[in-house]
Amino acid sequence: MVYLARKAVAAVVTATVFFQVSLHFPGSAHGAELTRKQVEAMAAAANGAVDLSNRDLSGLDLSGLDLSGAMISGADLSGANLRGARLRGAQLAGSRLTGANLDVAVLRAADLRGADLQRVSAVSSVMAEADLTGADLRDATLICNLDRAKLKGANLEQAVMAADMRNQPMGLIRVSLRKADLKGAKLKGADLSRGMLEFADFGGADLSGANFTRADVAGAKFNGANVSGANFDQADLQNAEFLDLKGRKAMLGISTARNRDLARFE
Repeated sequence: MVYLARKAVAAVVTATVFFQVSLHFPGSAHGAELTRKQVEAMAAAANGAVDLSNRDLSGLDLSGLDLSGAMISGADLSGANLRGARLRGAQLAGSRLTGANLDVAVLRAADLRGADLQRVSAVSSVMAEADLTGADLRDATLICNLDRAKLKGANLEQAVMAADMRNQPMGLIRVSLRKADLKGAKLKGADLSRGMLEFADFGGADLSGANFTRADVAGAKFNGANVSGANFDQADLQNAEFLDLKGRKAMLGISTARNRDLARFE
C-alpha cells in the first residue's frame, strides 16, 4: 500500500510539472493559440492579407510585424505586444486589445469599430483616419496621431492624451486630433492638455472634468457638449464654437483662454 501511495504521489507531481511547463512553452503566450512564428508564417503565405479573425492571440509578442490589411476582427489581443507593428488598413472591429502595447505602431485607416482598447498604450503611434466608432478607450494612453479619426460615440473616459513634459528630447510629443469626429464621445476626466485639436468636432460629447489646458482648439466645435468642470485655461479658442452647451456656468479657465474674443459663444 505504501509503495502504491508513493507511486500515485509521484504521478501527480509529474503531471503538475508537465502542466506548468506546457503553460510556458517557448514562443507562445498564456492563452494564445498561435506562436509568433506561426503568425509570421501565415502572414507570409497570405501575402499580406492574413486572416486571424476570432483567434486568441492574447499576450503574444507581435512587435514589429507587418500585418497591414490583415483580418483580425473579433480576435483577442489583450496584453499583446504590438510595438512598432504595421497594421495599416487592418480589420480589427470588435477585437479585444485591453492592455496591449501599441507604441510607435502604425494603424492608419484601420477598422477598430467597437474594439476594446481599455488601458492600451499608444505613444508616438499613427492612428490617423482610423475608424474607432463606439470603441472603448477608457484609461488609455493616447499620445499619438489621431487626425481625421472617427471616434463618434467612443468612450475615452480618463484617457491620457496630454503631452509628457518630463521627457521631450525630440520635441513636444502630444496627441493630434485635427479634424477628428468625436461627436457623442465620452471624455469625462480625459486629459487633452497641450493637444492639437484644431477643427475637431466634439458636438454632444461628454467633456465634464476634461482638461484642455494650453490645447489648440482653433476652429473646433463643442456645440451641445457637456462642459461642466472642463478646463480651458490658456487654450487657443480662435474660431471655436461653443453653442447650446450643457454646464456652461461650471466651465473653467475661459477667462484665461487665448483668443476668447474670436470664439463663438451663445
